[in-house]
Amino acid sequence: MRTVQCTVLKQRAEGLDKPPYPGQLGRRIFDSVSREGWNQWLQRLVLIINENRLSTADPKTVDVIEEHMLGFLFGEGDLGAVPDGFAPAKK
Repeated sequence: MRTVQCTVLKQRAEGLDKPPYPGQLGRRIFDSVSREGWNQWLQRLVLIINENRLSTADPKTVDVIEEHMLGFLFGEGDLGAVPDGFAPAKK
């Protein structure tokens, strides 16, 4: 089992099997984000897309998503937190 010092969990954890994203950013994620950290990002991504009404068909959306990704995974920039005004659905 491959482990990484996860930037999300702030501890060593099981790493990903392959880079989950293309290019240099994908390699950085592979080297620094655990499987659990990536799963947490995917959950946050759904929330970000829904709360901000983003369209994944719009190329500008990719830039916004990458900014959120850098914020969530690496603490860089001002994005990545739970969107303003988000309230979890009541069960």
